[in-house]
Amino acid sequence: MSRCNRAAAIVLLGAAACQAAAAAPAPAACAKPVYLTFDTGHMGVAPLVAQVLEKHGVHATFFLANERTLTGGSSLDDQWAPWWKARAAAGDVFGSHTYDHVYWLKDLPGGKFLVRPSFGPHAGKEEVFTAAQYCDALDASARRFQAMTGARMAPLFRAPGGHTSPALLKAAQSCGYHHVGWSPSGFLGDELPSDKYPNRRLLEQALQDIRPGDVLMAHLGIWSRQDPWAPAVLEPLIAGLQAKGYCFETLARHPRYGQWAAVDRQAPAPR
Repeated sequence: MSRCNRAAAIVLLGAAACQAAAAAPAPAACAKPVYLTFDTGHMGVAPLVAQVLEKHGVHATFFLANERTLTGGSSLDDQWAPWWKARAAAGDVFGSHTYDHVYWLKDLPGGKFLVRPSFGPHAGKEEVFTAAQYCDALDASARRFQAMTGARMAPLFRAPGGHTSPALLKAAQSCGYHHVGWSPSGFLGDELPSDKYPNRRLLEQALQDIRPGDVLMAHLGIWSRQDPWAPAVLEPLIAGLQAKGYCFETLARHPRYGQWAAVDRQAPAPR
């Protein structure tokens, strides 16, 4: 075969390969998705959580607050920056949990809110927030996340304790954030007392109750639980659900939240 003929053949083969790739069907969507999410905590189990996720090929969604850790630091300090950067590189999704883990207590006149931060300079004290202050509490986590990872946080948030009001949700939406709760059967119980809710009971209940489409919620370490939930429950839960045909997706693939979670993760952080 002449040099010209060989070149022509290569071009034709390349074109055929491109056409075949274009014609190949997209991977089938999972028929039984669940959405595993974690809120920050004392971070004592965070390395174990990462190991389990990587071992089983699972991606998750994390909601970030700057919480006190077992090592005396905080969950968004420089010690944990490499951990968050590795999770971002792995393809996980991230939302805000308010920087100081700010609990909404009640609505006040004039569009204000009575709140109580769990951490930070005003930890444990009731404060009055305007809508703008609540937005800044959400944005502060996003700014810190970008500083640690170079990636952008999705415009999603989870209010501490899941406590919200229509007015609070409207205030958050005014600055671009959409709230994510969890499914009733997706409450995995890692913040419940170990003596009354041992790990074996939590695992059995989750495997029995979880249904396709559920948003699951756990933490990266709970101070009050003596018997750590992860990896004791997390790994057999993942393996058990996968054996039943479930797959784990981030909220970027969720039918409701995906429109907001699938952001350009390298774009500038909000505000």
